[in-house]
Amino acid sequence: MDNNEQDRTLPIANVGRIMKQILPPSAKISKEGKQLMQECVTEFLSFVTSEASDKCHKENRKTVNGDDIFWALGSLGFDNYAEAIGMYLHKFRQNEREKMNQHKYHSFNEESATKTRGQHENQTKTSPSDQSG
Repeated sequence: MDNNEQDRTLPIANVGRIMKQILPPSAKISKEGKQLMQECVTEFLSFVTSEASDKCHKENRKTVNGDDIFWALGSLGFDNYAEAIGMYLHKFRQNEREKMNQHKYHSFNEESATKTRGQHENQTKTSPSDQSG
C-alpha cells in the first residue's frame, strides 16, 4: 500500500479494535483479516461518499452532510444502514440541540449572576457624603 492509499484508509489498529468488539474475548484476528476488512471499509466509504458527493455537485453544494450520506445509503440499496444512520443522525442532532440549550442556559445564568453581583456591590458601596451624617 503506497502513501496515497494509506491516507485514504482507516488506521489498521482502529479496524482491529472495532472487529474485536463483536468477537469473543478469546478470538484472534490475523493481520491479513484486518487488512482485508480495512480495504473493504475503505471501498464502502468511498462508494457511499462518492454518491453523496455527486448529489451535492448536482445541487451546487460543496459540503457533504449527514443527510447526504443518509440519502446515498438508501439510493445505493443499503436500506438497513440508511435506517441506522437516520436514527443516529436524529439522536445526534437532538443531543447537539440539548448541548446548545444547556450552553445558553448556563451563559444566561452566569450573565444574570454577574449583573446581580454588580448591582449588589453598587448598593453596598456608600459615597463619602453618605457617611458624614
